Amino acid sequence: MKRDQIDFPPRHEPLREDVSLLGRMVGDLLREQCGEELFLRVERARAAAIERRLGEPGGDRLGELCRFERFGAATDFVRGFAAWFRMVNLAEQVHRIRRRREYQAEGAGIQPESLADVFTRLRESGTTWDEVRAMLDELLIEPVFTAHPTEATRRSVLEKEQRMARYLIQRLDPGLPASEVRRLLDRVRMEQTIAWQTAEQSHERPTVADEAEHAHFYLANVLYRIAPVFHEHLAEAASTAFGAEVWPGDLPTVLRFGSWVGGDMDGNPNVNAGTVLETLAEQRRQVIGNYRREAGKLNRLLSQTDGRVGITDALNERIEVYRSRLKEVAESIPARHRDMPYRVFFYFIDARLAATLADDELAYESPEELVRDLGLVTESLQRHRGRHAGLFPVQRLRRRVDMFGFHLAALDLRIDSGDLHQAVARQLGEADWPELPVETRIERLIGLLSEGFEAREDDHPVLGLLQAAATAHERFGSKAVGTLIVSMSRNADDVLAAWLMARAAGVEDGRLDLVPLFETVGDLQAAEGVMSGLLELPLWRELLAKRGNRQTIMLGYSDSNKDGGMVASRWSLQDAQRRLVQLFQERGVGVIFFHGRGGTVGRGGGKTHRAVLASPPGSVAGRLRLTEQGEVIHRKYALRPIAIRNLEQTAGAVIQASLRPSMASERHSDWREAMARLASHARDAYRDLVYGRDDFADYFRAATPIDVIERMRIGSRPASRASKSGIEGLRAIPWVFAWGQSRHALPGWYGLGSGLERLEGEIGAEALQTMARDWLFLSNLLEDAEMAMAKADLSIARLYAGLAGELGKRYFPRIEEEFARTEAMICRLKGQRALLDRDPTLKRSILLRNPYVDPMSFTQVDLLGRWRAGGREDGELEQALIASVHGIAQGLQNTG
Repeated sequence: MKRDQIDFPPRHEPLREDVSLLGRMVGDLLREQCGEELFLRVERARAAAIERRLGEPGGDRLGELCRFERFGAATDFVRGFAAWFRMVNLAEQVHRIRRRREYQAEGAGIQPESLADVFTRLRESGTTWDEVRAMLDELLIEPVFTAHPTEATRRSVLEKEQRMARYLIQRLDPGLPASEVRRLLDRVRMEQTIAWQTAEQSHERPTVADEAEHAHFYLANVLYRIAPVFHEHLAEAASTAFGAEVWPGDLPTVLRFGSWVGGDMDGNPNVNAGTVLETLAEQRRQVIGNYRREAGKLNRLLSQTDGRVGITDALNERIEVYRSRLKEVAESIPARHRDMPYRVFFYFIDARLAATLADDELAYESPEELVRDLGLVTESLQRHRGRHAGLFPVQRLRRRVDMFGFHLAALDLRIDSGDLHQAVARQLGEADWPELPVETRIERLIGLLSEGFEAREDDHPVLGLLQAAATAHERFGSKAVGTLIVSMSRNADDVLAAWLMARAAGVEDGRLDLVPLFETVGDLQAAEGVMSGLLELPLWRELLAKRGNRQTIMLGYSDSNKDGGMVASRWSLQDAQRRLVQLFQERGVGVIFFHGRGGTVGRGGGKTHRAVLASPPGSVAGRLRLTEQGEVIHRKYALRPIAIRNLEQTAGAVIQASLRPSMASERHSDWREAMARLASHARDAYRDLVYGRDDFADYFRAATPIDVIERMRIGSRPASRASKSGIEGLRAIPWVFAWGQSRHALPGWYGLGSGLERLEGEIGAEALQTMARDWLFLSNLLEDAEMAMAKADLSIARLYAGLAGELGKRYFPRIEEEFARTEAMICRLKGQRALLDRDPTLKRSILLRNPYVDPMSFTQVDLLGRWRAGGREDGELEQALIASVHGIAQGLQNTG
């Protein structure tokens, strides 16, 4: 395939060359696998799509070229475009790595938003290394992988993409001979062809175990390997910026990982006690397997012999203890190795790791015991001229054990508040418990928690899940399961019910962080009152004291957006954090915010580091916990250099926000008042469209491929909440996914234009422009909406609206009008002529992609109409539609 002519600055010329090269490879693939006829049709559709966008006559042919009588050919057609996008996505990832290497080259300067850049700016602002070092003791970044069904590509294809990227990265070496470059490209072609011959989706819906395997792929492979490297970059950046000698091993661990996969029961009947224990067992197997491989390498590396170098008395004593405890191991050590104390010691470490995996009596009691063993080695090396004789790799392993323990990632549990109250009703034998007044439930729960109660044996799934947590603490360590999230938290009784059930399950007080999740706009607005009520309870303060006097609160981006629109959601989240920080500061309790962000703007997506910098003062304070979901995980963590870059950007933003928080909104309380009005106006406009009439749900179902998405096997959890129907019952993920597919992207921008227009009339254009320019929160909001709108395309969305008949004629003009209003307001406030004028890189990427998404959209609209007309019973047609969903998701780089 060729590409339309888009201007590339000189520094991005290699990206143009890669796109051209890989595009030709896709063209060759289509010829080979599907024949010349399909290749030519794809080429004609590509050309027609470009001509359509340029307003040239040839664009009229696009609809005809995208209509197929043979649905298998339609599948190959859209898969051809999807294959091109897969290559473009890879080319862009490789180009990011190329640019990072250029910055790291001697004399190339400091890469913006890197740790070196952040530390340099902090130093220039007057911050000292001592202040930064003290802050690092409090710093903790914790990405949490979730099982949300937002990744539409199966793992086997993702692995091929990862290998192709590695081959393309190896090709960057300027010293490679031409023959080796050709071999690398041949490997890319091989992986590409096998990917073509692999179905994008399994015929079976993934199980919870499948989802866990997907998460473990990134945790145990990519992140396990880069974790110490990240800390080394941190030390190097600090040394460069502050002129201090910083040894990586002396820095605290500032990065850990969590997971919901296997423990998220909210709306997923497939999650239970078994999935918790099975997931943790597999995680332990993977991480201990990694440790054993690494210990084996250290065994072979550390060949120092007695008489050539000494070891510490502490290490020698530990070796003698192991000789007596592990006699069979001691006897099995080859005689030629017995005068090598470090090798001998790692034989014993490996034996104890094997025993840990087998739950044997010689197992390590905790990861901390293994850390102490490794600490003996590092201390011995440091004292006996070993800094350049193996200290570095031993410290790397010690860092990994400190981070990953014997559990790899801390498994969170999530339970809906309604399910918790049903479980309490079973425990108390009171069927009417869920219907009791909130005040009555709070009073009863306080009494039961204060005075104690006798737990009942019960088969309720909630009790079983929490009993699994108690078992996990014994088998896998206290850090294996540390968080219980109460979704749909609305009152203090929801969190108290979680505590009661944890007690009933035998979980020791303080072992679980009981975390309320505030999800809707109304719940976010009520959060301060709920938490104030909990903090007034002496027994709650006693519980917090067991957890270091810190309270974690989770903020839901997805449901608040679906409930009130993007603007109301973002402001509710921002204002809730500000008010909660003030409340907890007054009560002398620390607060940690856990951000439930999705991948798209409609679910809280956007640039994480900018969102952190725009947070209210005091809301970060060295801690950031956030969800990573679906295709975002692959985009951010599939390749090691990109994973490190993303973690550096996030950590740098947290450090900067903690030491030098933005005080703009605090200096201008009138901005907060104006923002509240903007949110209210935007929410009114959004809710008037989405919830104003019942038949808008019919428009949504007709003008998007939601019915296809609901049939796709991309997650173990149902697309809708069983207890509700209509838009209210639909989960936020398929809601956003469907709007993106139909090119409306409505959740990411609708209501903003109306809100801005009304606010401008109230406070004046100059005041609004000042807010947009000087307040990072508002400028971020505008940038995120601008990105969502740039990925939307209402000329394509109009085709989908046509599927809705009269409803399309009623609703689509309103959507077009609001889009035009929002676009005009954003451009005026930012002083630009068109969307993304100030972000040429993103604009170039979207312009490059749009002509290749359009044919898939035309095909999808045609297939949708015919599939629905036939009663949705044609299996071959459905497969073609599913292929179109995958292809458009590849092109837009967004699902949910």
